[in-house]
Amino acid sequence: MEWDWDFVYQIMPTLLAGLKLTLIITLVAAILAALLGLVFAILRRSSNPLIAQPIGFFLEFIRGTPLLVQLYFIFYVLPDLGIVLSPFVAGVIGMGLHYATYTAEVYRGGIENVARGQWEAARATNLTMRQTWVHVIIPQAIPPMIPALANYLIAMFKETPLLSAITVLELMNQAKSVANSSYRYIEPMTMVGALFLAISLISVVVLRFLEHRFGRPVR
Repeated sequence: MEWDWDFVYQIMPTLLAGLKLTLIITLVAAILAALLGLVFAILRRSSNPLIAQPIGFFLEFIRGTPLLVQLYFIFYVLPDLGIVLSPFVAGVIGMGLHYATYTAEVYRGGIENVARGQWEAARATNLTMRQTWVHVIIPQAIPPMIPALANYLIAMFKETPLLSAITVLELMNQAKSVANSSYRYIEPMTMVGALFLAISLISVVVLRFLEHRFGRPVR
């Protein structure tokens, strides 16, 4: 089968629509993962074992099971329990929750790197626990973690093809639809690879800038 540029031009609007949805899902899921990860990290540091231990078990369980299985559970099993979610919402929740367990570890490492003297200084100045977290600990902990968080953003983007399993019309699913209807696979699948590569290369450039800016390279 020979490469057909006319066919490529014909299917590009469909693929770009899929790419747009892929980027939107990645961005929204990344925001969810960043927020949930911070909450998980703080709760896991709780001195109350009734809070810290269940959170720790939950994080290990999510990290220890495949993302695809979690997506299937959210989209296909939860409706049997009366919880019906659209493919978009199920995809965002699944990816956001999955990666929140990883960002929680990044946050935990960053928080533990804040000097103990900062905690003692906050107590000495009679700051409440909330004020200590908001004004002292988090502002110091987060900047060095930004490159690591950006790494997970790139990883999340590259795992969006899994969303085709729950009927999300992201880039990969659009390409499969085009290929199945036209019986031509080389052009749509090649363009999917090229688009993922282009976005990933741009993301790597941004990541390198973040590594340089915040001075903690990610390997």
